[in-house]
Amino acid sequence: MATIQIEQLTYCYGIGTPFEKIAVDHVNLEIPAGTFVGVIGHTGSGKSTLMQHLNGLLRPISGMVKLDGMDIWADKSRIRQIRFRVGLVFQYPESQIFEETVEKDIAYGPKNMGLSEEEVAARVEDTASIVGLSKNILKQSPFLLSGGQKRRVAIAGVMAMHPEVLILDEPTAGLDPLGREEILREIALYREKTGATVLLVSHSMEDVARYVEKILVMNQGKVFCYDTVANVFRRAAELQQIGLAVPQITRVCMALRQKGIPLSEDIFTVEQAKQQILAFYHGKDGTA
Repeated sequence: MATIQIEQLTYCYGIGTPFEKIAVDHVNLEIPAGTFVGVIGHTGSGKSTLMQHLNGLLRPISGMVKLDGMDIWADKSRIRQIRFRVGLVFQYPESQIFEETVEKDIAYGPKNMGLSEEEVAARVEDTASIVGLSKNILKQSPFLLSGGQKRRVAIAGVMAMHPEVLILDEPTAGLDPLGREEILREIALYREKTGATVLLVSHSMEDVARYVEKILVMNQGKVFCYDTVANVFRRAAELQQIGLAVPQITRVCMALRQKGIPLSEDIFTVEQAKQQILAFYHGKDGTA
């Protein structure tokens, strides 16, 4: 699996025009192989622009992105291969669908990798299973599916290339709570099965808190912080100053602590809150 290193990466939109804007500003970062990272930041913070550099969709104005120690732009002819190793799922990924059947759409990437028909078929079946698409759907037109199913097809198409790094830019945007939870579980399952590095861009602090190991916070094109979930959300006041907030359940527990209930400061999910609140009240009344 691949380690990502970002060194002094800078990118600017609209150079030489009145609309010139620095989107990523001298970013330095290292993401070890196999890490599950949540990427958060307000709109315009640079998070999506940064992600598009990781597979060569954008080229830095200065600085570099390294994959296993090698600059991905050192040899332009290698960019196509880089995009097989670093898969990018765009926001509203259903817009990436274009083939006449679900099966062909998922198979498009693996075929372009030059894999055998047997290997392509195996990958299609495997990734369809991971994202919850039944075999009878594979022969259907993806354009006749529901919005959530279309999104699964698009995500499976990237997963089928077995990228060492999987980047998902707001993959649950616009989905209802059940659909969002299903997609996130499927992403976690893919990571568990493959050991891939996963970068999940999200506006939902709750989603990030439940699934990731580390959080990258972007602000005004710079890295605001990159740390464990606990260490990032302990900086609640600073996050609020840049327009972000800790998970809702964390804010509820903060209020409960002010009322005298001795809850931990490291509560970021409803399940964690439930366990500690039950433990507190069981301790008060002596029940087990």
